Amino acid sequence: MPASISLSGLSYTKADGTPLFTDVHAHFSRERTGIVGRNGVGKTTLLRLICGDLRPTAGNIKISGKIAILRQDAIPHPDETIADLFGVRSALDLLERADNGLISSDELADADWTLPTRLSEALIRCGLSAEADTPLHHLSGGQRSRAAIAACLFSKPDFLLLDEPTINLDQRGRDMVRSLIKSWPKGAIIVSHDRDLLEDMDSIVELTMFGATRYGGNYSAFRQRKDAEILAAEQEVNLAEKARDDVNRRAQQASERKARKDSAGKKARAKRDQPKIMLDFAKERAESSAGDTARLYHAQRHEAEDRLSSARSKVEILQPLRMDIPPTHLPAGKTVLRLDHVTGGYNPAQPVIHDLSLTITGPEHVLIAGPNGSGKTTLIKIITGQICPQRGTADIFVPYALLDQHMGLFMPDKNLCENYLLLNPTATIHMAHSALARFGFRADAALLTPNRLSGGQRLRAGLACVLGADPQPMLLILDEPTNHLDMDGIAALEAALKNYDGAVLVVSHDDAFVKTLAPHHRLTLSAQ
Repeated sequence: MPASISLSGLSYTKADGTPLFTDVHAHFSRERTGIVGRNGVGKTTLLRLICGDLRPTAGNIKISGKIAILRQDAIPHPDETIADLFGVRSALDLLERADNGLISSDELADADWTLPTRLSEALIRCGLSAEADTPLHHLSGGQRSRAAIAACLFSKPDFLLLDEPTINLDQRGRDMVRSLIKSWPKGAIIVSHDRDLLEDMDSIVELTMFGATRYGGNYSAFRQRKDAEILAAEQEVNLAEKARDDVNRRAQQASERKARKDSAGKKARAKRDQPKIMLDFAKERAESSAGDTARLYHAQRHEAEDRLSSARSKVEILQPLRMDIPPTHLPAGKTVLRLDHVTGGYNPAQPVIHDLSLTITGPEHVLIAGPNGSGKTTLIKIITGQICPQRGTADIFVPYALLDQHMGLFMPDKNLCENYLLLNPTATIHMAHSALARFGFRADAALLTPNRLSGGQRLRAGLACVLGADPQPMLLILDEPTNHLDMDGIAALEAALKNYDGAVLVVSHDDAFVKTLAPHHRLTLSAQ
């Protein structure tokens, strides 16, 4: 039987009773399928349901073939090694005991002498040179991602389930993943916001709280279809509004005609120029006709309002997210940031930043680029005063906001409104709700705690909290801002930064995002 995965009527409800998605129907075969959807809609949960980590609230999952899953940001156990990741620790231990003559003849028959070579080849194929006994916590996030991808391929599955496979990788690592996926001959289900990777998909499945919709082709084809759907939904709203207004106008005209006839009837009765029986008959007929007309217009109004409500609900679902950043009025000639011959890092004996100078003037966009391990995040910490430089000076001359990937600015036990007020002590509760609403957190959503949000939702909430500050930050420092954002969030952030009149300093490996940002300067750090 050909390998396949089928989802039938799949639903999942969170522990607090909140439905995540309902009635998902999907079939996956020997093709590369990208899973997209807004942050928090349940893309990672869908993969966990397929691999058996979670049980669905309703529905069925049928799997034919072997699967391997790459989990997003899995935290390794302190004793876990690369061999554990590959599931071969006991097999390698057997080989080591065999080398030392410590196994029986029966055990010797089970020894796989090709294992060390195959494991090494799998790691090298994914750009990682490391020993099997290397502890995972000794590896960087990017290195762990490479090792995890190698382990998935090593198991020779019929289906790869990959959750954000490029999220911790530099450009070279992202290119490696794209190459592997392009040449993958079997099935793959890939949750990703990496638009370059999604361009290599055979199909796109969009997950919403109402189910899953398949679109044939890559991300560009999907985006074209979605834009057409948004336009059609907006046109439907316009037509529904016109139909409602037309019904209201005709009802008003009918009411005015009735009022004129009633007035004429009253005058005729007052003159008594017709027999009373005729006047009473005319009155009853007019009242009956008016009642029929009123009922007709009531039904038409109800139908028009239902049509308009339905049309508006589609726009609400399809309409892209907006992020509105208030103006900063940063002067064009203002010195924003100056680094003067900076050297530093975590280890004084081995600094990763050497004699670096940089000046940002006015609303410039500056990109910090470089491979994993080149010191990009370290440089951000030196700039923001979290690490003191060993030599040189680092000065920021304007109010600034720093948003890292982990949103360390939040108090996890406080809701978003409370966090906003902690970060902005002079603000009112009304200002907090207004600022959060501009970034999509309206009504009860503003009362959620950060630990109930997805990574992309936390970034949006962080932007809302720091960009609503007083004084308004004139410098935004962003460390991999698109890593956890969904497609709509990335598009909204790109649009917001395009209209932002302050300075931007950003670390990013997202080529599409960088092209849209159009940095004035690019600072490229070298690998150590």
